[in-house]
Amino acid sequence: MASQSPQSASKGASFPTPGQIFDPVAGALEVIGDRWTLVLVRQLLGGPKGFQELRMRTGIAPRVLSSRLRQLSEDRFVETVLEGGRSLYAVSARGRSLEPMVASIARWWVHYGIEDLKIDPARFTETSAQSVIESLPFLLREERAREADVTFEIRLTGEGGGVWVVHISQGHCEVRSGFAGHAEVRYTADAQTWCGVALGFVDAREAVREGRMTKDGGKPAMDHFFYQIAQGGAASLRETLVLEGDSKSRSDDGLKV
Repeated sequence: MASQSPQSASKGASFPTPGQIFDPVAGALEVIGDRWTLVLVRQLLGGPKGFQELRMRTGIAPRVLSSRLRQLSEDRFVETVLEGGRSLYAVSARGRSLEPMVASIARWWVHYGIEDLKIDPARFTETSAQSVIESLPFLLREERAREADVTFEIRLTGEGGGVWVVHISQGHCEVRSGFAGHAEVRYTADAQTWCGVALGFVDAREAVREGRMTKDGGKPAMDHFFYQIAQGGAASLRETLVLEGDSKSRSDDGLKV
């Protein structure tokens, strides 16, 4: 007897429900597929935060934020901790396991989503400098940073200003608020000017010549280690990713000022 082809065998079969199919992606999204889950985990990966700070960083409506935090706590992605007499939200060990996923999604958006969604990145120079600085790990050129060990201190004035430390070591980038014990390079600028430089809308050398930004210290430059989304758009970033292995043949030292 001839065996049935997959097509003919399927004609009389009933379609399975999604829950009957073994699909790790679908299964994971049943748990973490809510719009705000990874956004909140991403914010808490940088350290414990209070309810109001999470509101300021995400723009989530209070009722929605309260509901999502409650659900994240029930799902054991988030826990509460006491710090300085305050009750704060923090990622649990289970929540921290989502970090690679958060980083991959962020990098996908940088390299593809901005162009696909027709987003004008210039609008981000008008928002919080903190959001740009804390996103630097997702803009890191990992190939160039692989052999690096350098600390930058960023001092920003004006609205949204503050002080941050950016440390690059062995292909990884860490960002924290505060002053650096030791920094190879220090940048000082108005917050909006620095955001423009970081995103590629303002030429760093021109900003220094015009007195809008200063760079003190050694030779390393931040724009050598980070993608600038305004420089040619997402398409050129994708091309850079493909050609990154050839980057060592070029001697681009970034902001040599």
